[in-house]
Amino acid sequence: MKRLLLFITLVLSSVLVKAQTQLAFPFQGGSPIMTRFFKDSLVISPKIQKKKATGTAVFKFTADDKGTIKKIIVYYADDAILVVPIIEALKKSNHKWIIPDHEKLHDFILPFSISFNAAANTSNATIKQAFEYYSQRKPIISYNQVPLETATLLPTVLISYDLTE
Repeated sequence: MKRLLLFITLVLSSVLVKAQTQLAFPFQGGSPIMTRFFKDSLVISPKIQKKKATGTAVFKFTADDKGTIKKIIVYYADDAILVVPIIEALKKSNHKWIIPDHEKLHDFILPFSISFNAAANTSNATIKQAFEYYSQRKPIISYNQVPLETATLLPTVLISYDLTE
């Protein structure tokens, strides 16, 4: 009798247990296309280049069932100077997001890392400028709790720009 109950329990639990569904990548074309899109769409301003700005920024945004971005939230940024071009690039990605079936809205978390390509013979003045920027940057941070709910964490987009000496 115990074996029969155990067998029935196992059968019912295996029927009721649903395997985790594999989601398609939420950007039309997949991860490499998303990375290329942001590398092409993100415009590094002359102000960023002049300050030799580098850093990380983490954004949360909400997309609807048509792939339109509804709201953008900055969770963290090493400096405010990095935020504006990333927001502009995110706005260009409207209608490219795919959300899971049976959802009207879905949240995504997308980290960006911006750096510069230094030449092998980088001058001391350039190194000094980069250090000055780093020591004087003003991070944007969240002091309150961050509700993640059912957000999807996307891979980090790496952006690098060439220095003009």
